[in-house]
Amino acid sequence: MTAPRVAGCDISLTSTGLAFNTGWCATAGRGSITTLPIGERTTAIREAADKILLHLDTADLVLVEKFVLARGKAGAGGAGERAHLYYLVVDALIHRIGIPVVEVPQSTLKMYATGRGNAPKDEVKDAVARRLPIFVTRGVSDMCDAAMLAAMGADHLGHPLATMPAAHRKALDTVTWPGAVAA
Repeated sequence: MTAPRVAGCDISLTSTGLAFNTGWCATAGRGSITTLPIGERTTAIREAADKILLHLDTADLVLVEKFVLARGKAGAGGAGERAHLYYLVVDALIHRIGIPVVEVPQSTLKMYATGRGNAPKDEVKDAVARRLPIFVTRGVSDMCDAAMLAAMGADHLGHPLATMPAAHRKALDTVTWPGAVAA
């Protein structure tokens, strides 16, 4: 049986992390979007979404890190623009392309990676390097998150990329999986 193509995606304006359970990973993004005039900004966000979708359109399942508005001050750091990008990508995957999407809270991703939902980013990076050496992330946290998301999806579908401790795998039970891709 051929393993399904599972993608992980950590959506960001400047550095969206992308990964497939095949070991491929990359980033996509553009700086200074939030400083553009509104018309150019919406065009840049749509172009960023299109670039992300070009990488994901062959997936059988996509896991995205769940969008959270309240990072620091609400509205700071391009939160509105990031939300727009997030929902353009998710909407296109589900409704235009027809790929099931799973939202994974950051704490759940960290639990799967490290066994603790409040682990710092460096522990997630270390977990990817140690458990998922097929991914060459160069320590880029966006790619590490995407790689771990792809690994979670593959594990759920019965094609784990690594042997994960039972405590880590409990994170899979907290995710709302679409019926079409249930294990």
